[in-house]
Amino acid sequence: MNISVVGSGHLGSIHARLAAQQHDVTLVGIVDPDQARGSAVAAEHGATWYPSVEAMPDVDAVIIAAPTSMHFSLATTCLDRGFHCFIEKPVTATYGEAVALRDHARSSNRIIQVGHVERFNPAVRALAGYAVEPVFIEAHRLATFKPRAIDVSVIHDLMIHDIDLLLWMTKSEVVDVQATGVAVLTQTPDICNARLTFANGCVANITASRISAKPMRKLRVFQRDSYVSLDLAAGSVELYRLIDSAQMEPSHQVPLGTINTEHGDKMIVFDTPTVEPVNAIAEEQRAFLTSITTGTDAAVTLDDGAQAIRVAEWIDRVRRA
Repeated sequence: MNISVVGSGHLGSIHARLAAQQHDVTLVGIVDPDQARGSAVAAEHGATWYPSVEAMPDVDAVIIAAPTSMHFSLATTCLDRGFHCFIEKPVTATYGEAVALRDHARSSNRIIQVGHVERFNPAVRALAGYAVEPVFIEAHRLATFKPRAIDVSVIHDLMIHDIDLLLWMTKSEVVDVQATGVAVLTQTPDICNARLTFANGCVANITASRISAKPMRKLRVFQRDSYVSLDLAAGSVELYRLIDSAQMEPSHQVPLGTINTEHGDKMIVFDTPTVEPVNAIAEEQRAFLTSITTGTDAAVTLDDGAQAIRVAEWIDRVRRA
């Protein structure tokens, strides 16, 4: 499969390196108007630099890792040329653009996957064998300041990761938003806190900052009979659960005591699911390639990406009100 990467900045360079390592993939081109930067990344991986998508030869698929403001026009051009598209998050600059891209893509018969990489985080994937039905979620995503990521607010840059995870975990729509956020170093919010209420009754409290002294990416999920703590930076999971004693699995569960419930005595256990260490970006690329070869739906769809932006814009409206 022939692939080009559009954008050779920090994330584009990572995508280029990992795409070049994928089985049965030929990295054809690196597209970037900055010749010095684009040529350097292309040379590193045996690809060719092109100044624009229009100048690039036909390929099977593209990975779009350019500035967010360019996503809509780049994706539209690539779809018109018949390319499958992996588009980094946020999928477009606005929800309106996301809807327009979704409408444009319907007749293309091409796979579009959005780069919400936390879906592929080893800690998140370790929950695959467990029932996840949250009633309350608390998320903290804190980062040190990086000047390269200021073309969008912290809501669209960092918080949107957790917005996507919450929508995916709850499988429910947001029905109410409370939020506050302030600009400190840039012209858009650098720190924001939001309280989201979902149609199924779940409530989430999420905080994102790009001006913190120490980074943190943690998610805590509370639900009936269990509490889950995910450290997304470390790729680790801790669970505290109520189970029947007959369900005890000593290989990875530690008993902490018993409690009497309406359904009889239950055992409290500390559970540590097996976490398979993987490169999340490589895994999302692999999922994209698999969708193309098998014709299956993308792991993170264009509609998923659009809904994350819709909620992000809602948060931004409320914090400005």
